[in-house]
Amino acid sequence: MQTRILGRTGPDVSALEVSTLEVSALGLGGMSMSGAYGAADRGESIATVHAALDAGVTLIDTADFYGMGHNELLIAEALRGRDRDSYQLSVKFGQLRGPGPVFGPQDGRPAAVRNFLAYSLTRLGTDHVDVYRPARLDPAVPIEETVGAIKEMVEAGYVRHIGLSEVDAATIRRAHAVHPITDVQIEYSLLSRAVEAEVLPTLRELGIGLTAYGVLGRGLISGHWSAGGTGEPGDFRGMSPRFSSGNVEHNLTLVEALRAVAEAKGCTVAQMAIAWVVAQGPDIVPLIGARTRERLAEALPAAGLALTADDLAEIEKAVPRGAARGDRYPTALMSGLGVGN
Repeated sequence: MQTRILGRTGPDVSALEVSTLEVSALGLGGMSMSGAYGAADRGESIATVHAALDAGVTLIDTADFYGMGHNELLIAEALRGRDRDSYQLSVKFGQLRGPGPVFGPQDGRPAAVRNFLAYSLTRLGTDHVDVYRPARLDPAVPIEETVGAIKEMVEAGYVRHIGLSEVDAATIRRAHAVHPITDVQIEYSLLSRAVEAEVLPTLRELGIGLTAYGVLGRGLISGHWSAGGTGEPGDFRGMSPRFSSGNVEHNLTLVEALRAVAEAKGCTVAQMAIAWVVAQGPDIVPLIGARTRERLAEALPAAGLALTADDLAEIEKAVPRGAARGDRYPTALMSGLGVGN
């Protein structure tokens, strides 16, 4: 497994102290292991984490609200006995929830930051997290206050790096002025490219990395989804506009066009979709949301799949920018995103 650097490494840095983070070229996202896409098998989830670590994946991404603590406890179990310096934990916080599938607002208050972190450290069974980030922007709290609270946790040794998630370019600049931001986590795939307009250029100007989630469009461009697929009870995709009738059929025509390009390259659709994200720059780390060893095994070779200029041109023809139909989140959730589709 190759590695990538998140955070600026060149000599042209601001007066702020800059700390970089070296991680595996692919990361493992834990959300699907805690009910986001329906039931997951606990034993298989843990085996998948083990398989990822054994393959050289070091970056593990989670959130305190994934299964309301379930994911952090599961990952802690999977990591038990591993050298703490052999992996990096990236943790999101701030998304309030209620019992059942109820999502509330964001909470980025400084007191809440410290409280959320204390719970995460306990559930994860560790004395620090490597990257700590608000899951979304709290419109009621200036980002400077939220990042300032995380900065205090960095100074106290509980957090190593500060990240952001789903924010716009202006918010990134304001946060980075308080403390160097190591990476921004945001959805980025062949179907979701809004980040290319302003956010990605801003990250590169400031020397901030990008961890890309949703690189397979939540399975839509994995090559394994069909128009008749409805998912399991509790599956988020049942509410996703891109999976709705009328949209999913169109989106799957894009997948079939991509399949033809992938077959000519001798790889799977999923591998090509992941490799495309990898190819967008050495400062980007795709997060693979596999919850089984089978899906993980398919995804891992994508990190080493070299795409030529001709390959990239063929991929662009198959799935042009803006070709996807339907928003990436339900309407009620789109307002909380820093960028659109």
